[in-house]
Amino acid sequence: MKHWIRGGLAALALAGVLCAQSGRSYGPGRIWWEAGQGGLLPWEEAYDNPDGLVTVLNRNGAVHTEDHPFFEPLGVNGRACVTCHQPANAMSVSTASLRERWRETQGKDPVFAAVDGSNCPDLPQAAIASHSLLLDRGLFRIFLPWPPMVKPEFRIEVVRDPTGCNRGGVISVYRRPRIAANLDAVVAGPEGPAFMADGREPSLRTQAINAAMGHEEARTQPSDEQLRRIVEFESQIYTAQSADIRGGLLNEKEGPAILGSDNLAAGKAGGLGSAMRAATLFDVWRQPPVAGGLGLQLEFRASVARGSDVFFTRCASCHTAGTTRWMDIGTTNRPSARESAELPLFRVTCESGREIYSQDPGRALISGKCADIGAIVVPQLRGLAARAPYFSNGSATSLREVVEFYEGRFGITYTEREKQDLLNFLRVL
Repeated sequence: MKHWIRGGLAALALAGVLCAQSGRSYGPGRIWWEAGQGGLLPWEEAYDNPDGLVTVLNRNGAVHTEDHPFFEPLGVNGRACVTCHQPANAMSVSTASLRERWRETQGKDPVFAAVDGSNCPDLPQAAIASHSLLLDRGLFRIFLPWPPMVKPEFRIEVVRDPTGCNRGGVISVYRRPRIAANLDAVVAGPEGPAFMADGREPSLRTQAINAAMGHEEARTQPSDEQLRRIVEFESQIYTAQSADIRGGLLNEKEGPAILGSDNLAAGKAGGLGSAMRAATLFDVWRQPPVAGGLGLQLEFRASVARGSDVFFTRCASCHTAGTTRWMDIGTTNRPSARESAELPLFRVTCESGREIYSQDPGRALISGKCADIGAIVVPQLRGLAARAPYFSNGSATSLREVVEFYEGRFGITYTEREKQDLLNFLRVL
């Protein structure tokens, strides 16, 4: 694994172009931040991924991680917040990193803790098959009490339970971790902020408490000072792709203001939901390609500019600030679900008589509302190249699979050129 502190990015941008021209590319990230390892998280640091570099930027300067509650274990299983929110993976995790970590530690890293890093805690923990959902799809077990605090409008039955973890008044579903960065971009809806895939946490503070007590298996709640430091850290860290092996440096001073962690931290990037922004955001990249030299770079950048047009005119409505906090995008409910025999299947019967088969009822497990079955909070789209697979259930191994799923789900028709342009746009975010 290669990683660069600010100052080496310009050299990497040139190297990326040369690698693209020679047919070579960078490999998956290979830096793992261990809980309690100490050291300094620089104010800006870049890590390589298959498409180039992802950068993590601390707006308030370098972070001393020793005794910092985001980086130190708070519970008994050896995990810290950083265990599941790795800088090299855009403050989430990727299956490539998880598989390598399994090989390096023979499955003993705290990320594989039985509580939720295995398919079910009572499975044989030394067996790789017991952690298949995490290793193959990047999924952690989310265990929620049933029934919820509110009276549900539906009855839920377990139709299939391959993990054996849906019993004893607990519903177990399996989800990808959200990125712990760019959190000022998480839009507050009419009922407040929407943290977690099901929107169950009203604030970063409550999210930190429940993560410590659940995922880290803490015996006591973090102190007010620890919570303050966690929230302070999460509120000032930004991440985005910063260089592409075909397009070069993405956060150039005169480049598109929507790209790069620098622009995110400075408030220049804005959201990804306004079609009006597409007309001018990528004008600087709308150049006809030239032969030789930087022709490949210019051609790729022109493709990204066209992809931004596709995104802002056909995709942005689901990622627009204020339109909705959660929605059923079709990945977990039949008939459109990307269903897997490895995941549980639930039959949900509403009071109206409506019957839904779902692998993850989503927001409905919190709200108790039939209308919320399968609904999830729409996630951020930053640093995608560093944190495959995709969707909350990890069912898409590539961004192409994501785009092709939406083609079928919403009846969108793309030409092959439009599809490639959109993929290039998503890779540089």
